[in-house]
Amino acid sequence: MRGGTSVNKVILKKDTDDFIVLVDDKDALQKWKKDSSVPLAQVVGAFKVYTTRGGGSQGGMDTAPKALLESAFGSKNEDDVIKTILTEGNLQVSDTPTRESSTNDSKGSMANHR
Repeated sequence: MRGGTSVNKVILKKDTDDFIVLVDDKDALQKWKKDSSVPLAQVVGAFKVYTTRGGGSQGGMDTAPKALLESAFGSKNEDDVIKTILTEGNLQVSDTPTRESSTNDSKGSMANHR
């Protein structure tokens, strides 16, 4: 993921697990919540449910196993689970800082190296 962008995610806590769906457009999410005829594909980019690896909603994310979806939501159907998360979860917008780096400054321009 490149720096300098916003990451929109909807997080729903169930028991001890955080379930996350990445949202492409937060405005489309609000439209979908008011009018379910808005295609879900306009709201989410990838039809995947993620869970965190420690660190709460800020920790690393893994794809949620189907068995975990079944125990938490009563369904392995990711579309149904995504709709539940989008409806009941909380939107969190995270800005990722722009990455600025230079290659090894100690080498200078390397113009004289052949």
